Amino acid sequence: MSRHPALWLAALLALTPAMSEANVLSAEPPKPRATVADRAAAAQDFAGWRATFRARALAAGVEPRTFDSAFTSVRPSRKVVELDGAQPEFVRPLWQYLESAVSRTRIANGRRMAERYPTALAQIEERYGVERRVVLSIWGMETAYGAVRGNFSTINSLATLAYDGRRRDWAERELIAALLILQNGDVSPDRMRGSWAGAMGHTQFMPTSYQAYAQDFRGDGRRDVWSDDDPTDALASTAYYLARHGWQKGQPWGLEVRLPEGFNHTLADRNFARPSSFWTNAGIRGSDGQRIPEHGPAKLILPMGATGPAFLTFSNFEVIKRYNNATSYALAVGHLGDRIFGGAAFAGAWPRDILPLTRTERRELQQRLTALGYDTEGTDGIIGPNSERAIRQFQSARGLTPDGFASDRLLRAVRDS
Repeated sequence: MSRHPALWLAALLALTPAMSEANVLSAEPPKPRATVADRAAAAQDFAGWRATFRARALAAGVEPRTFDSAFTSVRPSRKVVELDGAQPEFVRPLWQYLESAVSRTRIANGRRMAERYPTALAQIEERYGVERRVVLSIWGMETAYGAVRGNFSTINSLATLAYDGRRRDWAERELIAALLILQNGDVSPDRMRGSWAGAMGHTQFMPTSYQAYAQDFRGDGRRDVWSDDDPTDALASTAYYLARHGWQKGQPWGLEVRLPEGFNHTLADRNFARPSSFWTNAGIRGSDGQRIPEHGPAKLILPMGATGPAFLTFSNFEVIKRYNNATSYALAVGHLGDRIFGGAAFAGAWPRDILPLTRTERRELQQRLTALGYDTEGTDGIIGPNSERAIRQFQSARGLTPDGFASDRLLRAVRDS
């Protein structure tokens, strides 16, 4: 394969002027015009990958006619490669993300969907033991209740990602799964569309997740998560996914809490869950002042540090993170579901003058902490348990609240040390 993706993409795009508008970045400056030799080399390069991948796909059970039909018009997409390679430095503060994710419009639309599909949602809840509030919330978060499902060809996107090579093994596994879905007759190639990364349908299943968890709830012989007029199969598939990953019916995702004066913030550790009685004895109460209910072990999280709202999260919070492994996403899903069914807004005020760090700044923080003797055991820009421990050690040594939160204020303090 060519070691110059911009060159082979330019050449292939020059070869295929009829490609969809989704593959063209109109705001970009023109790419260098590919020569005839460039175009020929790029086409041969892609053809070579396709031939070797075809053999792997057939060995995995894909029939020749399925593969050949699906790949009839497949060409690498410049847009997909650029989206996959994008590493934006701007990071939205959590409060800003939540305002957008749990907006008045999304809450109101969620209530309308609850009223539109009461029977289906009740049946799904009964069959899988997963409350409709979380199913509706994930639907709202993923595609705004089906309004924004993506219009990229799943086969074309995954073929592009596999050919590009940055995540080849993963992309080829997903692509083989997508081809087997077509072969099973669940959807036609023209309707198999979704995000640039290959996520599909109302609740954005990747092909391998679709194979493992998608449900034919309507009983028509197809697991149709793409339907324009009936999201039932997609919602049932989401409920089944959550159930298989340990959802506990009747258990909330979590609750907002108040911390007492002089609280030991080192107890806010996302890696350790403790019984509700432990948190009660530590002086923590619900935001309404009531005792912590018994819903099993809970973790205390401070998503924006000691000056922001605090939450106790139960095991269902971790199940939501199996859908998207981000604390911000799980908070949004949990809170949106609560608000759809009449829950109150968060009581605590978000510290709007504190900013999260970019990936570059997180690397700098790790490097500086390690140089100061607080070893983060890596400088990858990911704030995990080791980095949080180092941050707490630094904060304790400087007389700061040891909340382990990586913020712009913390970085300034480290720079000044």
